[in-house]
Amino acid sequence: MRRQLRIRTRVLLTLIGLTTAILLAVGLAFNLTVRGTIRSRVTSQLASVSESASFDRRGMRGQHQKRSDERPDRLIGSMGSAAVLDKDGSLISVLRGDEDAARSLADSLGIIDLDSSVKYKMISVGEDQYAVSISDDPVQKDYYLVSFVDVTAILAFASRVNTVLLVIILSAILLSVLLSRHFAKAFAEPVQELSAFAHEIGDGNFNTRDLCFRDVEFTELASSMNHMASQLQEAKQKQETFFQNVSHELRTPLTSIRGNAEGSVYGIMESQSAARVILEESDKLGGMVEDILYLSRIGKEAPKAVTEPLDLRDVLSLCVSEQHAEAERKGILFRFGFAKEPVILNIREQDAQRLFGNLISNAIRYAKAEVRLDCLTDNDHILVRIADDGPGITSEDMPHIFDRFYKGEGGKHGIGLAIAKSVAEAYHGELTAFNDGGAVFEIRFHG
Repeated sequence: MRRQLRIRTRVLLTLIGLTTAILLAVGLAFNLTVRGTIRSRVTSQLASVSESASFDRRGMRGQHQKRSDERPDRLIGSMGSAAVLDKDGSLISVLRGDEDAARSLADSLGIIDLDSSVKYKMISVGEDQYAVSISDDPVQKDYYLVSFVDVTAILAFASRVNTVLLVIILSAILLSVLLSRHFAKAFAEPVQELSAFAHEIGDGNFNTRDLCFRDVEFTELASSMNHMASQLQEAKQKQETFFQNVSHELRTPLTSIRGNAEGSVYGIMESQSAARVILEESDKLGGMVEDILYLSRIGKEAPKAVTEPLDLRDVLSLCVSEQHAEAERKGILFRFGFAKEPVILNIREQDAQRLFGNLISNAIRYAKAEVRLDCLTDNDHILVRIADDGPGITSEDMPHIFDRFYKGEGGKHGIGLAIAKSVAEAYHGELTAFNDGGAVFEIRFHG
């Protein structure tokens, strides 16, 4: 498992690491560049001095033009010097430059350091630094021609720059610590506040919060959480309303069943009549339970996997016949406006019966004298319309009639229309409602 860190620690480590890495890389690149440049300049200067000194030793100086070693190097800031040493390291003569510097350098070299195979080496003489190269004297055997360049100034400059870089790195690290604390606080506080909000939602407190942050992303997250809390609060209220409605709906048939059962047991009621009432009320309870279970399953199945082509005119006629007794009891007549040709839709028969059965049942409940059913094709669409001549849908109920558990005036338990809406959408249909001399429910299936 990866080690978990707080935002403040992670930001601190990231900024310090990034700043340090960048500045160290800059310092390393500077030192490599400076050292390479110094090495190149020193090597060139020493070669030039050695060559010029060799000409001087041979007495050929007058045959050559003035050489560049007689001018100070622009970067190093000094001219090269040359001297002749014997095999014991004693100074024989100074060809150019300061004799005291040459003598001090000869004393520092000693016989052991007279190695002509080395290109050059750095020698410290007191507080001064010299780049020294040694070659065999072209005139006298067992003598050495020593060329040297004073690099004290350029090395001191490089050292000062490194000191400045070190101060910059330490200052940048300190600044990174301060900035990281500020940034971490700016990130951590909104996260902690949103986390506390999420805990409240988890504990069942769905009250929204007025949260506003400087960062757009945190503000958007807070807005999303407020929206979620509002939806959960609404769902909770609908659920409570649903349970209240269901409790009321269950109480009536249960009371009827119990009363008829007791009347039959104690001989107060005729057994066959009581059994008929018990059977009817049991059917109502079964239908209610089936609606609840169906609503919980809707959207979890894959309807397309088990569909079949059905003529919706036949499905509507079957739903009407199943509810014909209730319509006849209330004196409701059905009028049909079906297309002459079959209206085919790939749909599962159980889903189609749920969809149209709930809408027809709802129409019968509110109709005064008649319910009209239309089923036809409209270009590439299938149109089914179920209308009643009742009082219509109130403006207060209209926005909520398809909400789960919402029960309008005269409604049952608030899930019939929600089931119808869910089934229609599961088959890429659109269920809408409006008033036109009564309530009209229109389903449009897209081809």
